[in-house]
Amino acid sequence: MPFTPASTSPVHPRAGRREWLGLAVLVLPTLLLALDMTVLHLAAPHLSADLEPSSAELLWILDIYGFMVAGFLITMGTLGDRIGRRRLLLIGATAFGLASLAAAFAHSSVMLIATRALLGIAGATLMPSTLALIRNMFHLEHERTLAITIWMTGFIVGSAIGPLVGGIMLAFFWWGSVFLLAVPVMVLLLLVGPWLLPEFRDEQAGRLDLASALLCISAVLLLIFGIKDSARDGVNLLASGSLLAGLLVGTLFVRRQRRLVEPMFDLALFRQPAFSVSVSAMMLCILALSGAWLLIFQYLQGALGMTPLQAGLVMLPSALLQTAASLLVPRMARWLAPRVLISGGLLIAVMGFLVLLVIGQFPGPWLMVLATVLLGVGIMPMMILGTDLVIGSAPPEKTGAAAATSETATEMGMALGIAVIGSVGAAVYREHMMEQLPAGLSAHQIEVASDTVGGALGLAAHLPEVMATQVLSALQLSFTLALQTNALIGAIIMGGAAWLTGRYLAGAKPHR
Repeated sequence: MPFTPASTSPVHPRAGRREWLGLAVLVLPTLLLALDMTVLHLAAPHLSADLEPSSAELLWILDIYGFMVAGFLITMGTLGDRIGRRRLLLIGATAFGLASLAAAFAHSSVMLIATRALLGIAGATLMPSTLALIRNMFHLEHERTLAITIWMTGFIVGSAIGPLVGGIMLAFFWWGSVFLLAVPVMVLLLLVGPWLLPEFRDEQAGRLDLASALLCISAVLLLIFGIKDSARDGVNLLASGSLLAGLLVGTLFVRRQRRLVEPMFDLALFRQPAFSVSVSAMMLCILALSGAWLLIFQYLQGALGMTPLQAGLVMLPSALLQTAASLLVPRMARWLAPRVLISGGLLIAVMGFLVLLVIGQFPGPWLMVLATVLLGVGIMPMMILGTDLVIGSAPPEKTGAAAATSETATEMGMALGIAVIGSVGAAVYREHMMEQLPAGLSAHQIEVASDTVGGALGLAAHLPEVMATQVLSALQLSFTLALQTNALIGAIIMGGAAWLTGRYLAGAKPHR
């Protein structure tokens, strides 16, 4: 990875035991943050049955975390430069632990949305702090490369094992228990962080511009709300107004960054093709993947009737092979050009989406296993080499901003995938459920069953056997169609990302 030490001295010490132990500590919150993005998807049917959220509220529960992380990343990166990366990391760990406790015992949809938002803000303090601290702990290039690869692997593993961990927790405890995973990790970080991690503060860092921070998060939330509302209810006055307001606020943010002597977000970074193409492709890939991933977890439990633990085990092969692929990518990059490795991996991911298109035509979970393996392995070169290219294309003094940008793109892609593609899938499910549900149900029962999978399962549990079987059959057919729709959208987006990287990353090579 192409980080340049802050010191100009030509001699740098090798990392010792303290630095490598510190790296292990930094990987823990990164793994946890990634796990937190996916573990709740598996719990969605359970919290739906308990809290009875509407489909719009359920989407906000799932994606508000990613929105807030994405919106606050750049702001928190600037704040860390001012007050110290380790200090910000420890403050964020404390806030994340407390918000996790509140989310675990949320008693309403509104409370869970609010606590997830607080988790997102706290989470935005953790990732840029961990990456910046790694830069200061590992000065030799090959050691730094290994350290950042391990750091990225932690994020990947966290995303991959989320379903399995969630399945184990849900097999024995209530849905809120998935949030309690964060508490011991954050306590450990608070205990050993001050001893193992060095403090770093950039004395030349620009001031924290609160106006830019407010413009950034406002633009993100307004745009997301407008897209979500349009996907759910069609083009309407509220959605159109939100989209226009988001574009206006975003324009004001860009203009302000261009005027500031020390902008919060340096737009000049996007003049580098390797930077702009890699950031764009990473966001597109995660957008495509998260839109399908959201429905995969619900499909395994709702359409196939699996327990959370069984659904988690179905995802285990993908988790194991993703981990292996993440460790192989740096070795393969020695022999293959980044654009070949990245675009080739994305074409493998496209094949995974195509497998999902026939997912309902064969019994058993084996096609799902194949699809998730192809998706997980295919995305690895993009995530690892893409981060490398993003940081390697930035000047040494702007690598922190470049790192925050790549993380923002990833989080925004996940949030947008859930909001936009997730809303499309929900609309397909709703339309087909209304057509397939048996006669004899009340208007309220039809609305409940058509709104969410959890609502349909809850309704079926209180119906006579014959009618319950018909409702479950309608659920399986409708949700399969929703999953196939999202997979088709994902295949198109992923294919576009493969073309983008293959066409415009010619000659790009990570610094080694």
